[in-house]
Amino acid sequence: MNETEPECRSWGGLVARDTAVVAAEPWIAAPSQYRVPALAYGNGRSYGDSCLNDGGALILGRGLDRILAFDREGGLLTCEAGVLLDDVLKLTVQAGWFPPVTPGTAFVTIAGALANDVHGKNHHRAGTFGRHVRAFELIRSDGKRMTCAPDLNSELFAATIGGFGLTGLITQVTLQLMPVASAEMEQEVLHFDGLDRFFSIAAESDASHDYTVAWIDSLASGAKFGRGVFFRANHARGGDAPLVRAKRPLPFPIRPPIPLINGLTLRAFNALYRATQPSSPEPRRIPYRPFFYPLDRVANWNRAYGPKGLRQFQCAVPMADARQAVEAMLRRTLAAGEASFLTVLKLFGDLPSPGLMSFPIAGATLTLDFPNRGARTEVLLAELDRITIEAGGRVNPYKDARMSPATFEASFPDWREFARHIDPGFSSNFWRRVTAG
Repeated sequence: MNETEPECRSWGGLVARDTAVVAAEPWIAAPSQYRVPALAYGNGRSYGDSCLNDGGALILGRGLDRILAFDREGGLLTCEAGVLLDDVLKLTVQAGWFPPVTPGTAFVTIAGALANDVHGKNHHRAGTFGRHVRAFELIRSDGKRMTCAPDLNSELFAATIGGFGLTGLITQVTLQLMPVASAEMEQEVLHFDGLDRFFSIAAESDASHDYTVAWIDSLASGAKFGRGVFFRANHARGGDAPLVRAKRPLPFPIRPPIPLINGLTLRAFNALYRATQPSSPEPRRIPYRPFFYPLDRVANWNRAYGPKGLRQFQCAVPMADARQAVEAMLRRTLAAGEASFLTVLKLFGDLPSPGLMSFPIAGATLTLDFPNRGARTEVLLAELDRITIEAGGRVNPYKDARMSPATFEASFPDWREFARHIDPGFSSNFWRRVTAG
């Protein structure tokens, strides 16, 4: 194990400390020779500390990057764990197949999508990523190689989906894709002036559209409070439009010494963003990448948050209290004087995940992110946790960097059932923190 390997960090800016970095192949060949707790590290797109393992070892999963099989007739894909979703898209979309669930970036590994049981803009129709996993291979720290599927090692299958990478090293995944007739989306854009209107549009849209999501102007106050833009879309019908190749991401040109995200810059951005969205709700055909992955256009956009990085917060709240809880969280953010660049609101459906620790529940989900300003940010996030838990909701552990053991247990009261399946040779900063109590 060599501590001079390249630095590993989370997308939120947390840096691995006192960590040995191990290539996947030598670990697979002899896992028992590594005497410290291990954890797989994919492409570093986790916001919090669930991808870090201070004092232990990180296994570099990106080296497992081969697509092993693709059934162009049935849409079944088998690939190694470190393959990026972006690589899958480049292969499958031109053949008429699309991932049934995708997060907001294409630069996640397939194993990372499984271990975090990611969700997308279509949870009400497709549920989470784990619902579409047909099988995966898992290697435990004792060297045992296991195939897991709904009917084979089923308990470990359920524990690994959304299991924070703690059940062993995922080496390959078989995923069922879904057929699409076009590489384009048919999108509608609707402006709304308050939260009541959002919930009305969302309920209507979830019945007619596969993908729904809203952007909220987190700095709007007074009569403008809760305003935003609602996006809904379906995969477009077949047409003659050529497949648009993914453009090389533009570089973020600087490493600013202070956060560029603040009230002044965000107010200007919000006004510009809202003004540049179509004013008519007429359907428009657009390429799929700008719809699903708008931030992928800029490489390392997280640098805008400054040297201390960012903290992202996401909650899910049952529908009965969702309207009140979302308003309370947005008003608390306003009162704290914080600026959230990415403020996203949507509804989750009631499709269950096969994963024991999957995050979504039926209701509303709100996502905010903030420059990390230390104690000031921590106080606000703890208050958002409180509002969430009091509303019967849960905080997303996959994006977390600081929730308390009490918040974690209130969010996932059955976590001890999951803990029975953790590989004794695996650990993470996140797991040690939230189970310390």
